[in-house]
Amino acid sequence: MTQRLHLVFGGELVDPSKNVFKNVDDIHVVGIFPDYATAFNAWKSEAQRTVDNAHMRYFIAHLHRLRDEEAEASSTEELE
Repeated sequence: MTQRLHLVFGGELVDPSKNVFKNVDDIHVVGIFPDYATAFNAWKSEAQRTVDNAHMRYFIAHLHRLRDEEAEASSTEELE
């Protein structure tokens, strides 16, 4: 069975209409989750917790979409 990992993270944005973080050192990594439903629940919890701050945003990154396991690895990935 293929694993579909998701990363939930967020932080304060410079402008609520854009996706630029005010300080990348302060990004809150909520965690990595085994499926979208679990990631969504974590995202929703953090989004609701920070609802009073218009500059706070949380995101779900679909980690499984970032890498094609069938594709040949780059030369730097082959280094051990």
